[in-house]
Amino acid sequence: MVNAFDYAPDRPEHIDAILNGLDRYNPETTSVFQDYVAQQCENQTYDSYANLALLKLYQFNPHLSRDEPTTNILVKALTVFPSPDFNLCLSLLPPHVLSKSSPAAQGSLAEAVQKLASLHAALVDARYADFWAALDDDDLVADLVADVQGFEEMMRVRMAVVVSQCMQSVEQSVLEGWLNLSQGEKFDKFVTDVCGWKVEDGRVVIPLNKENEARSTVVRESVKFEQFGRTVKRAYEQPA
Repeated sequence: MVNAFDYAPDRPEHIDAILNGLDRYNPETTSVFQDYVAQQCENQTYDSYANLALLKLYQFNPHLSRDEPTTNILVKALTVFPSPDFNLCLSLLPPHVLSKSSPAAQGSLAEAVQKLASLHAALVDARYADFWAALDDDDLVADLVADVQGFEEMMRVRMAVVVSQCMQSVEQSVLEGWLNLSQGEKFDKFVTDVCGWKVEDGRVVIPLNKENEARSTVVRESVKFEQFGRTVKRAYEQPA
């Protein structure tokens, strides 16, 4: 069963009451949503609907907007790729923040958003090595994801989900690069305990599932004789 877009199992009752009432448009609830974003970062929970509501409040009330909750929301959206959440969040940000040609001062929100957008592009393009390199080499990127507890582990899980959807096996050395885990106990634990995969002769074997299993497709078309007859008749008709 597919959960509704606004469903979040860990959502507190007071947040649910705001989202289902007129108070979701009340500027006074901005601080409540900001605290909730911080809670999600600490508890490794995620509530897309509430986060979008906060960005919408920022859109209506620019004087209330805060950089840290905004970037934290974007980082949390990265942890659920390849869902459209990140792009949905970007659509609610001010145009000057999104423009690549906009002069971004060091440490500004525009620069932070562009950095996170680059991370998202690397994930969507399956350039996982580039993603990890940005985390290791760019101090700003490292600072942006620091507030989200367990960020690296969540990203590895999401990458593993994508891999399991399109592959039945993969070279161990390749997967190590994708997950940023060198061969050893940590890699073996993640592959076997977290993913439920097996390592055999230098390859990681992924169990069959409805996404990665190759299936033949038989397409059958039902054409009635009357339809075929009309087609033949038209072929012999002289143009007017």
